[in-house]
Amino acid sequence: MTTLGRFFAKKSINRSDVSRKTGISKTRLSELANNITTQLKVKELYLIFLAIDEDPGELFKEVCKDYKLPEK
Repeated sequence: MTTLGRFFAKKSINRSDVSRKTGISKTRLSELANNITTQLKVKELYLIFLAIDEDPGELFKEVCKDYKLPEK
């Protein structure tokens, strides 16, 4: 499960509702939630922010928490 998938689960977010509101297919949302190699597009992330009425900063931090600048 991806960090987005864990966020959906933690917040009990209904992917069917997100799909209906955003136009992102249920299949694509399932890939984003379950397949760690699937790339999340910024446009998709922004539409998800709007659909779930969550603070964009919170969701962005959660989804991107594993990204770090390279050590020098």
